[in-house]
Amino acid sequence: MKDDPHAPHAAGSRVSGHPDRPANRLAGTQSPYLLQHAHNPVDWWPWGAEAIAEARRRQVPLFVSIGYSTCYWCHVMERESFESVMAAGVLNEACVPVKVDREQRPDVDELMMTACQVFTQLTEGRSSGGWPLNVFLDPETLEPFFCGTYFPPQPAFGRPSFVDLVRAVDGAWKSDRAGMAEQAKRIADTVRRQMALPAAGAVDDAATLGSTDTAEQVGGALLRMADPTNGGFGGAPKFPTPPYPRFLMDAGGPALEQVVRRTLDAMAIGGLFDQVGGGFHRYTVDATWTVPHFEKMLYDNGQLASLYADAFRRWRDPFHAETARRTCEYVIREMVGEGGRFLSAQDAEVDAREGANYVWTPEEARAALEAAGCGADWAFAAWLYGLDGAANFKDPHHADAPAVHVLRLSARPDALAREMGIMDAEFAARRTRVDAALLAARSLRRQPGTDDKTIAAWSGLMAEGMADAGAALGEPAFLDAAARAASFVLVQMRGVDGALRRTWRGGTASVDGFLEDYACMANACLALADATGGPHWRGEARTLLAAAEARFLDPLSGAWFDTVDGAADLFVRVRSVDDGAVPSGTASILRAMVRLGLAERDAAMLNRAGRAIAAIAPALREQPVASSGTVLAARALAAARQAIGG
Repeated sequence: MKDDPHAPHAAGSRVSGHPDRPANRLAGTQSPYLLQHAHNPVDWWPWGAEAIAEARRRQVPLFVSIGYSTCYWCHVMERESFESVMAAGVLNEACVPVKVDREQRPDVDELMMTACQVFTQLTEGRSSGGWPLNVFLDPETLEPFFCGTYFPPQPAFGRPSFVDLVRAVDGAWKSDRAGMAEQAKRIADTVRRQMALPAAGAVDDAATLGSTDTAEQVGGALLRMADPTNGGFGGAPKFPTPPYPRFLMDAGGPALEQVVRRTLDAMAIGGLFDQVGGGFHRYTVDATWTVPHFEKMLYDNGQLASLYADAFRRWRDPFHAETARRTCEYVIREMVGEGGRFLSAQDAEVDAREGANYVWTPEEARAALEAAGCGADWAFAAWLYGLDGAANFKDPHHADAPAVHVLRLSARPDALAREMGIMDAEFAARRTRVDAALLAARSLRRQPGTDDKTIAAWSGLMAEGMADAGAALGEPAFLDAAARAASFVLVQMRGVDGALRRTWRGGTASVDGFLEDYACMANACLALADATGGPHWRGEARTLLAAAEARFLDPLSGAWFDTVDGAADLFVRVRSVDDGAVPSGTASILRAMVRLGLAERDAAMLNRAGRAIAAIAPALREQPVASSGTVLAARALAAARQAIGG
């Protein structure tokens, strides 16, 4: 059967560039991201012992390029440099090139990203990072001596061309290998210090971090970071960063509540939210939530489903309920695979055009409505989504392409209904009719690639979001989706030793699970237990926490690591308490421990959580905002101890 040009296509099955070229070593891997590079002329190796041994045999650096399948700039650099026969020849001669899927190996990514931030701070005076992440390593020590992100095919943006960079690194390696080794040691030692366990805190540090004073400190900092006009935190680019509104919602108070509600409204009416199809994109390039970077990540949608469901429980705002519902409906429609498993992400581009599936011209939208028999709704649709005004997006990489519209609302639906002078129900009916017509027309376009691997941690976040939304909205379908996805991970993604595996694709589970995989799945099980009352789910959470403790807990300090001990391909054991797009593994495991300890009145488990918080208290006190998820866990611990009298 020929491919349907309009059907969604798995990122793993898509070959960027030249499928007629011979396949390289990546062709035998499972990762959709690695498979995208399987026909590059670059002599790629997957990360592992064989690549390391080859670099040591040849006595050349490892070039480690890290990204993910839905990363727009990863695609750009591949087209510009990794598909170039000339650039590939230079790289193959100078290095052993290695590709890493950051979603499969978050430990390698965390280590190299920290090194990149250290390197850029030393060389540029400011810490920076991103993807694609490109790092040169000393093959003997696996320590990085040069780090960067995107490099263009010709010198631009104050950066050398990729080929010039590789030639410069090759020259430095051959003429001053000792100097490169010393530079690598300096960078690696700084990374080691950042990941080392600090001196243990006092026994009462867990209580201190859970105190009102610490909450006020974090809340005050977030209040200062908040955008009072557009919602969210900071300027452009603007990310949802769910841990921040989650903290503020828990901390409470009129000022913090106002920040949360403004942020929730702004994200849901903007282009960050897919107004026609539901679900959230990863971030917007502007401060007003208008033009997204169009990929959709499962972890964002899981956390935001939980956030909007929780907001609805607190404030009974129908708009919050609608946003949570449409997010879950999108995931069920487009991000569920066989056995009910959740898929990972959807691409930002179609046929090298960013956002091509999502953007509209007025003529396209009007034609879609007329074809659906909704021509009378055109004026309403044009006013609703700004199609009667100036276009708001022009692809920066295709100067000849016309400006187009990212659909967004100018205000909340209830405010727009009042502006029109119609009842909310009539407004909702007209909007639903317009959205259905536009979605039907959009579905005939070529769809963005879907990364069809399943990731345990992300599945846990989405299953928790589904369970929270199902309970808050009274939607059994959401609870069923959560249970099926969680069961898939618990049954299909375990090894013979019972340990979780990180990823599943094509019938095979691979990569040993990390702390966040156990933690997020434990929280999903606890959310299902709360939503359904089923004791089975609490038992699963207890099993996951016990397994995590055996693998990731330092028995001497009581603190958590993200990885198991003794990994031969890492120069230091990875540990981080900073939250990013998702809470840290430490924050997530502590949250699960406190939830289960409270539910079962298990004082011993709560004490272990307190010991872990005390062990990292010095680091938390230095940057409590960056570790707001762990501070939130400390607050929950204090409340749980009071509730059970411990």
